Amino acid sequence: MAVARRRLILSLINNLSTLVFYSIMNVLVGCEYSGVVRDAFAARGHNAWSVDLLPSDRPNPKHVQGDIFDMIEGDWDLAIFHPPCTDLAISGAAHFPEKIKDGRQQRAIEFVERLYYCGIPRICIENPVGVLSTKSRIGKPTQYVQPYEHGHFETKKTGLWLRGLDPLVPTDIKDLTGLPKKVTQRLHYLPPSPDRWKIRSTTYQGIANAMASQWG
Repeated sequence: MAVARRRLILSLINNLSTLVFYSIMNVLVGCEYSGVVRDAFAARGHNAWSVDLLPSDRPNPKHVQGDIFDMIEGDWDLAIFHPPCTDLAISGAAHFPEKIKDGRQQRAIEFVERLYYCGIPRICIENPVGVLSTKSRIGKPTQYVQPYEHGHFETKKTGLWLRGLDPLVPTDIKDLTGLPKKVTQRLHYLPPSPDRWKIRSTTYQGIANAMASQWG
């Protein structure tokens, strides 16, 4: 009886702690038109907003179509930024000489640095493997994540640069053994289309859910 009573008390304390310390956060999701990360945090009760130069694929009054730096000075608790990777990702290395010469790559790097070093207390920068780890002041990513660690039968190595946040813990690891590349590398095999780039850059739902559950 004593052990059962002790477990009940501990359970009540843990639940009470959750109630006491849980608070609604103001979450800014920058450079996101998909609404995937915004909606994952909103589903957990947070005041989540997305900002992008494009309209949201999921129309929502909490999407601002405009410049991220017009919103960044707000009273935010957490910001997750998905800066454009066109001039940064190693997949476009063949075009680097031109982008270095005309300044596009340096401007892209400075854009990311400005986001990372803004005054918001908790920051995540999301970007694929590229030059940020070697050419920017933010250095190497805190961690790399894969969609197969969060419930998807796919690979896409993505870096997360974290400030004030713990690394994401895998939530649902999938075994890709024996699966064809057209499944595990689905994004690579997408046929040409006007929206191909948008599909390729959209955050996986499983990763968005992990961010919301572990950081929210």
